[in-house]
Amino acid sequence: MGILQRFENRLEQAVSGVFAKAFRSAVQPVELAAALQREVDNSAQILSRNRRLVPNTFMIELSPVDHDRLQPYSTTLTGELVDMLRDHAEEQHYVFAGPVSIEFAREEDLVTGRFRVRSHATAQVSGAPEPSRRAGRRSSVALEINGSRHPLSPPGVVVGRGSEADLRINDPGVSRRHAEFRVSGGRGTPTVSVADLGSTNGTLVDGRRVTEAELEDGSTVRVGNTELTVVFTHEGG
Repeated sequence: MGILQRFENRLEQAVSGVFAKAFRSAVQPVELAAALQREVDNSAQILSRNRRLVPNTFMIELSPVDHDRLQPYSTTLTGELVDMLRDHAEEQHYVFAGPVSIEFAREEDLVTGRFRVRSHATAQVSGAPEPSRRAGRRSSVALEINGSRHPLSPPGVVVGRGSEADLRINDPGVSRRHAEFRVSGGRGTPTVSVADLGSTNGTLVDGRRVTEAELEDGSTVRVGNTELTVVFTHEGG
């Protein structure tokens, strides 16, 4: 029995056929499952001979009619879709960039029965350091990762996937100790640089692979599949 057939059987048992009746003339759950599989397959990036990195955050955009019909069953459907994706990833030797999440959005430009799937890789970030007490005030520079800001204070932080990193990024493409962000300077605007620590996949600054580079406000550093943006907040001093 294939993954999609197992998905349909589990969903039918979970909602006792009510869901299928509600969607008799609209988008079908198995269509959503198949579209998620295609999205993952088309987005896979090779990490090694037997490992490929795939997105873990998905947005399914539905027409107003389909979205409203789906809403009462969204929790059950989301759980089954996540399980289906995990089964598919295991069979294909895929590695998710982080925890899998699926959300539904209501889009006025879509007609009944039509939908879109959008995805991206969102690594889980943890272990953000507290600002140094010697800094005395809030850090004037930060790293923005996946929409969250993490303050940088002298002498800086090591980012990586391992427990020995100050800022841990759960991205399979990131080495255990991937790169070091160095901060120096007293009052006023600090000096910030990044140094690659011999990582497997390298460190890119504004799209260019570097061993070490000075960073400016807005500089983008890519480690693995994760982007970190340097932000000068102009606070403290």
